[in-house]
Amino acid sequence: MGKLTLYLILACVAIFFLELFISFEDFYFTPAYAFEQPWTFVTSIFLHADLTHLFFNMFALFIFGISLESRVSKGTYLSIFFLAGIVGNLGYWLTAADATIPAVGASGAIYGIMGCLAMLTPLMIVYVGGMPMPMIIAAVFWAWMEISGALVPVGNIAHGSHLGGLAIGTLFGVYLKIKKR
Repeated sequence: MGKLTLYLILACVAIFFLELFISFEDFYFTPAYAFEQPWTFVTSIFLHADLTHLFFNMFALFIFGISLESRVSKGTYLSIFFLAGIVGNLGYWLTAADATIPAVGASGAIYGIMGCLAMLTPLMIVYVGGMPMPMIIAAVFWAWMEISGALVPVGNIAHGSHLGGLAIGTLFGVYLKIKKR
């Protein structure tokens, strides 16, 4: 039952609590320093801004991660997670209004998992705002919300990261579907 998903969640939670005692600023993804600190493309995936951010990311990772993990190999699952997280950071790098504001979180990786899942199980029912809908419709809705948020930014949400992760996850899902045929 979703061991990799649980390990990823445990890693994020453990690192979050370490952040309370140790500064991890050198591991944040900051677009202005991205290529001077390339490790941050990966390390920032495991860092979270606050407990609410951590909770919602880990809840989404649990729901969607376990579902995807049961459908693909361990290597494929980890590839999607890390590639979507890295491409998500590239998405933030391309869209950040201020290149000195760092980004943290697993959202890009999670959006990649959701995009892949939407391609592999488009009719799987998920609940968005309490409303049941097919996974493919939910993914289109989330994409639209992120595009809208990128065009009219409100708050500190890395919409470019979400879109980058969703795009790579969707492409990965299409590839896996074609490969299966």
